[in-house]
Amino acid sequence: MRQNIYSKDIILVLAASFFYMASPMLVTPLITGFTESIGASAALMGLVGGLMNLVSLFCRPIAGNLADRISKYKLSFTGAVFMTAACIGYIFAPNEVVVIIARIINGFGFACCSVCMATWMSNMLPKDKIGSGMGVYGTMNALAMAVAPAIGVSAYQTFGYRVSFVIALVFSAAIIVVIQFTGNKGEPETGEAEGKDAASIGGNSHADTEKASAGADYAVGGQRRRLELIDIRVIPIALIIMLFAIPYCATQSFLVTYAEVRGLHVSVSLFFPAYAVVLIVLRLSLRSLFDKLPFHIFLLAGTLNELLAILFLTIMKNNAVMLLASCFLAGGYGIMSSVCQSTAILLAGKEKRGLANSTYYIGLDLGMTLGPMIGGALYGGLDIGWFYPVLMVTMPLAGVVYVVAGRRMRGK
Repeated sequence: MRQNIYSKDIILVLAASFFYMASPMLVTPLITGFTESIGASAALMGLVGGLMNLVSLFCRPIAGNLADRISKYKLSFTGAVFMTAACIGYIFAPNEVVVIIARIINGFGFACCSVCMATWMSNMLPKDKIGSGMGVYGTMNALAMAVAPAIGVSAYQTFGYRVSFVIALVFSAAIIVVIQFTGNKGEPETGEAEGKDAASIGGNSHADTEKASAGADYAVGGQRRRLELIDIRVIPIALIIMLFAIPYCATQSFLVTYAEVRGLHVSVSLFFPAYAVVLIVLRLSLRSLFDKLPFHIFLLAGTLNELLAILFLTIMKNNAVMLLASCFLAGGYGIMSSVCQSTAILLAGKEKRGLANSTYYIGLDLGMTLGPMIGGALYGGLDIGWFYPVLMVTMPLAGVVYVVAGRRMRGK
């Protein structure tokens, strides 16, 4: 029987994924200004801004292992509780110390939800629909990233910071409510199923099949699996998405400053909403191709799109060129984030999809951390005209990673 990829449980998990992304995305553009308003220094503002992703980076391996060992419902519920607690901290924070504690709590909750939701979703999809299904999942995340900041900024301008944080609290609490109605609680996969999946994915390699079978026997025998921090097979994918994320995140942090320093008369506020709209259209229109075309086709197209985006940002003089850059960036980083995630899931096998997702998100977190850091170094150390040309080097490096990763990854 053909499995329906839009079942009730999948729709509920998609809704929960929107809320888990919307809550921190609403807070992100406001938290540094809020911290300054309660007495923080400029250095502390920067720390608070990046602290959630930093904590999330270190928590993801733990969340990935837990996602393969306990029910996805329990882990999502735990993550949502932590995110709700963090929002309460923001709302009532009397000083910057409480904000820092809330950011740490938020990072742990975000790590749990991001890894768990993606794993939960992938486990409910037929193997031949993982690419398109995860494309829809990524679309929900993109929608949250477009809508939530706009809501947050509007609420702040009208009512102030703390009312905005109340809306973020509503989003995180909505996760808890939505997942109560799921029938599939995302219980851990059995070792036997993993053996079959791994054998089918790596069927051209006798050694891979033996490893998959040994893993199955190990699990079926009731012995405890060792704690794994990353999935070795997914490391090349994590490095590739890191390299795609660096220019995007540098742009996210410095586009306003870049336009001001160069004296450009552009409406920077249009850039990311346009990016989100184009990304949603691309993911929905290409969703059937995610399961048909090989990874290297997407990598080549994504690389060309991101290079064009960086080129247009380099020569940008008006809104038309800026909007073209946002469109090509959606075709680069935006599409590759979905393709890399679904590829990571397929490389790992069903029993280790939690670990695969956590490894993928480690690469994404590194890109989100390194992008602003590299952008700051370029902004402070070079003429502003070289800001984007230097960032172009990330795309050839992504190709090098793919070539060096070898035939095994390409074959699978």
